[in-house]
Amino acid sequence: MDDIARFAAAGTLTSGAIPPYAPALEPLTAAEIRSVAAIVKADPAFGEAILFETIELMDPPKSAILSGVPASSLPRQARANVFRVEEQGVWKLTVSLDDKRVLSSQRFPSARPMIQLEQFMAIEAYVKADPRFIAACAGRGITDMSKVCVDPWSAGNFGNPDEEGRHLSHTFIWLRLYDDEAFYAHPVEGLNAVVDIKTGEVIRVDDRPGPAIPMREVNYDSKFLTDTLPPLKPLNVVQPEGVSFALDGHHITWDRWAFTIGFNARESITLHDIRFDGRPIVNRASLVEMVVPYGSPENGHYRKNVFDIGEYGLGKLANSLKLGCDCLGAIQYLDVNLNTMSGEVFTIEKAICIHEEDSGILWKHWDFRTERTQVRRGRKLVVSCICTVGNYEYAQYWYFDQNGEIEFEMKATGIINTVGCEPGQPSKYEREVSPGVAGQIHQHIFCARLDMAIDGEGNTVLECNTQTEVAALNPWGNAFFETETPLATETEACRRANLATARYWKVINPNKTNLVGRPVAYKLMPTNCVNSFLVPTGPSGSRSRFVENHLWVTAHAPEERYPAGEFMNHSDGSGGITDFVSQDRPLENTSVVLWHVFGLHHSVRPEDFPVQPCIRTGFKLMPTGFFDGNPAISVAETINTESRDAGAASSSCCC
Repeated sequence: MDDIARFAAAGTLTSGAIPPYAPALEPLTAAEIRSVAAIVKADPAFGEAILFETIELMDPPKSAILSGVPASSLPRQARANVFRVEEQGVWKLTVSLDDKRVLSSQRFPSARPMIQLEQFMAIEAYVKADPRFIAACAGRGITDMSKVCVDPWSAGNFGNPDEEGRHLSHTFIWLRLYDDEAFYAHPVEGLNAVVDIKTGEVIRVDDRPGPAIPMREVNYDSKFLTDTLPPLKPLNVVQPEGVSFALDGHHITWDRWAFTIGFNARESITLHDIRFDGRPIVNRASLVEMVVPYGSPENGHYRKNVFDIGEYGLGKLANSLKLGCDCLGAIQYLDVNLNTMSGEVFTIEKAICIHEEDSGILWKHWDFRTERTQVRRGRKLVVSCICTVGNYEYAQYWYFDQNGEIEFEMKATGIINTVGCEPGQPSKYEREVSPGVAGQIHQHIFCARLDMAIDGEGNTVLECNTQTEVAALNPWGNAFFETETPLATETEACRRANLATARYWKVINPNKTNLVGRPVAYKLMPTNCVNSFLVPTGPSGSRSRFVENHLWVTAHAPEERYPAGEFMNHSDGSGGITDFVSQDRPLENTSVVLWHVFGLHHSVRPEDFPVQPCIRTGFKLMPTGFFDGNPAISVAETINTESRDAGAASSSCCC
């Protein structure tokens, strides 16, 4: 039986084989991006002056992928969001690369596009040229505008009459004393400007009283540091026989794992058709939103509730990674191609890092009767990228383990958003990190969209809780057990984590059973949930409704992509997850999507300055009856002959 026939019979693929549809999941090439732009500009409805927010692949239908339809039978289509300078609104387009035409167009008249990478420095220039801003700086003793740094934040939606009908950025200000100096040590408190991004007009300069600019230098650049520690001895990761994974375009196979790596300007990394030993687990996985609410109502800081994915686009801010620094060991990189506003292509070289890591002991047992030991070391495949959003770095890591686990980890580093305070007198909303410099309490709340496919599309989500047995059945006081409750509809599946009941959620395929007759399943481990402190009816809380639960489950719908809505700049809270679940569609034995909300609660420390050490959050997907036993039992027994006993006189191997 060939692979396509095996798909039709069982929905599985021989481990290591390249699926026939894999080319259809490849991200758009540079040539395809240019082609989409040309097709749109040639359409009389848009013309040469049209500007592009995003151009990305339109994913093939989920059912086609799971049934193994070859790429040659699938249309090659793209999504494009476009806008004009002279009018408000965004158009969502579907473009056929095969037929060279726009297939569909929908205008959203009140929508604003994401703030584009090309606009960052333009916003700074608009502000620094404004006479009111120059005068406000002069009032603080700043006369050299080249030393002023203006960060372009999204403006939110606060009902200000002079802001309605505009595409805005609300800015925060710092002072850089000289080239490469750490300017976040010098916040210019109380001074903000609001900019119309499209016209370049500074519509308002907010000049409030504030403390003196702190002038103490707190540098981190190696060119300024004179008291660095001596380096540790080298620790090299060497694979003398090469890597164990194989890339065919963007399709990767490693051990028994296989999937396709995608990338776009908004989400950054997307993973498609994730399979273990040929069996489907997840159709599509990505990080689809991140909101960063700050806790201070003072000055202009109440506006800091930024959606880093929906208002900027994480993918456009990806770093070009450096071998031996960002990525250690035997590395394979993927470049990414994205669009500019004009429809040209810009390429981020080495944006995606792929490598293997030792993951420690995979499993071990010592039989005390026979004194025989069996131990296996584990390895994991890592797919990662690092994106810089203004002051913060977000390093994303997808891990694939030999025991069938999938883990997502986010490492947050970079520089805290600093504010000015009177030395020794920070407000209750902040902590002083250097004399006169404070960091405000805030959160980073993420949402992952997991389009599940546990051995196919017929899936059901169960909520699992542990409880103590009732007294009548618990004479010794030790009895406890786990319950499973199906989440039958979308309104039933709006759930929060519960540490008291060790709650988790399990996705089963009720149509397929394992060796012991139970439905095959994977469970979502909500290991890093946070509670939002936003008032749900407030200007920021109403735009961030997805943070109200830790799990949302929806019926699969290709156009339901973002939990806070598609157009986040100046959004009003509509078009997101609460609208999706209000349909209350049935969820049992059907195609389901998990929306998992997790994050970081950041009470700032002095140790977070001048650059914050990595802090971590994430989640796991763990097989729970998906296999008939431990899938890692069959991992080969190996001994690493390069390991040495550092305290022994000889340099022989430890085994």
